[in-house]
Amino acid sequence: MILTLLDYASAFVFALTGALTASRAQLDIVGFAFLACLTAVGGGTLRDLLLEGRTVFWIADPGIIIMACGAAFVVFFTAHLVESRLRLLLWLDSFALAIAVAAGTGVALLFAQPPVIVMFMGVATGCFGGLMRDVVANEMPIVLHQRKLYATAALAGSATAVLLVRLDLPENAALAGCALVTWVLRAGSLRFGWLLPVYRSCPKREK
Repeated sequence: MILTLLDYASAFVFALTGALTASRAQLDIVGFAFLACLTAVGGGTLRDLLLEGRTVFWIADPGIIIMACGAAFVVFFTAHLVESRLRLLLWLDSFALAIAVAAGTGVALLFAQPPVIVMFMGVATGCFGGLMRDVVANEMPIVLHQRKLYATAALAGSATAVLLVRLDLPENAALAGCALVTWVLRAGSLRFGWLLPVYRSCPKREK
């Protein structure tokens, strides 16, 4: 039940970000629906295709697609009321990331996957839909934008869930911890500019 709710919640918020991206690209209503659905189900689809025996979640429950289209419809008629659509998109995306990482991590735990696979599924579920959204919209992917924490936040959140399960905490508590750690890191990156060190090539020595 909790995994279904997480899938629905992440799909809904990701659909809003997809529709906001469509508004920034000035697409028509079909473009809104397409980007909303792509973003909503992209990460979960990759997760389910990689996990043997797992039915793709939106095929098992097409209501998720209907919900994503509804979100696109609402944004199509209201996006012009938002002063900064990029700012709203980034913050909504941070919430969607946290929820989706918890969903992907929870599904992998349900299928008794080893820790490395659990963490990979958490990161893939959280990051892949937004990556597809930005690539299709011809924008710099948020996952790479300005080197701010994104995939790192997802990995840390999923690793937190693995650790908490190993410590015999209830799985629901572990997933809550996963979502919290993911969001705090991503929000801190947005609010305070938290960054990872980046590679800098050594300048050539003058002769």
